[in-house]
Amino acid sequence: MAVVSSGSPLTARRKLGAELRRLRDRLGLTTEDVGAQLNCHNSKISRVELAKRACTRKDFDAFMELYEVDEEKRSELAELMVRGKQRIPPWWQAYADVISANYAEFLAYESEAIRSLEYQPLLIPGLLQTESYARAITGPGFAALGPDQVDSLVEVRMRRQERLRDEETLTLDAVVTEAALRLQVGGAEAMRAQLRHLVEVASLPNVTFRVIPFEAGENGASPGAFTLFSDGQESDADVAFMESTEATTFRDDALALRRLNRLFRNLAGAALSDQDTVKLVERIEKGQ
Repeated sequence: MAVVSSGSPLTARRKLGAELRRLRDRLGLTTEDVGAQLNCHNSKISRVELAKRACTRKDFDAFMELYEVDEEKRSELAELMVRGKQRIPPWWQAYADVISANYAEFLAYESEAIRSLEYQPLLIPGLLQTESYARAITGPGFAALGPDQVDSLVEVRMRRQERLRDEETLTLDAVVTEAALRLQVGGAEAMRAQLRHLVEVASLPNVTFRVIPFEAGENGASPGAFTLFSDGQESDADVAFMESTEATTFRDDALALRRLNRLFRNLAGAALSDQDTVKLVERIEKGQ
């Protein structure tokens, strides 16, 4: 079966990387073995297999010779290699006038992630917001911006949500506190619409949405919002973005990632089940 199909450069790199790893495993070789054969460090082999770097033509030819790949398979993989090196401007480049460098970095990681873990103590996660909710929190937060710029930021947030239904689907695991459900953002009617939307989107197979009830006490308490992104190869996330009133901070050091992955697991453990979360959302939407 052909491995080539339509998709983004990242998709092509991931498919090529998976095929290269399968070919290496078939021969019983380690990344160290391949690195020695190709006269490079084993980390380079790992990064190509994990789609964290594009495969050059020189390295591709070396892989094909080492793995003894036949001409038909080599042709299929070569197409992936070429497509994986394409440079396509990201969709958010059209919004460069309102997107900060930090936000652009966040969007780049989100666009390439396979899995996202997000904790919000007071707000609904951006990927789950309605347009009215997004507009309500964007206006006050960016008071120096004009109406057109606010519109652009809301459009960016709505565009981000396409990842939940794209061909290259993002798996989202979101945890919020009960306070995020009860804070009246945008007024009562807008908030009811937001709560109804949560019930709808939580039914998607790639979305897990859970709420930490007030009764969880200190076990569900953490003041800062954060998002973790994973490429899907490891159980823990690869990078993190921590939110504060001043900025969103990027972290990829091992200590911070270990702490944040553990913190997310603890917070998720204090949350209600998926089913009980939906019941709580529906009760709050009805004013209970």
